Amino acid sequence: MADKTKNTWRAKMVRTVTAFLPVSKNRTGQCTACGSCCKLPVVCPFLKYNSDGKSHCTIYAIRPLNCRKYPRTKSELITADTCGFKFE
Repeated sequence: MADKTKNTWRAKMVRTVTAFLPVSKNRTGQCTACGSCCKLPVVCPFLKYNSDGKSHCTIYAIRPLNCRKYPRTKSELITADTCGFKFE
């Protein structure tokens, strides 16, 4: 579950604007298709679930930069309990 103090429209706007910056070199791991980041701050209309419960993006090939790069930095990682990305 996302940190509610950072799961706001303002935080989403900051992630959108800073998505043009590079991803931290300390980021490791990979997407686990948990879908948690697709619910920040509301559920994305392009988030769908397979029959096995795994999430997928219906516009994956053309998804916005803030989706492609989430989490860009450790401070942006507000779904750490489910996200496959970590920071050293």
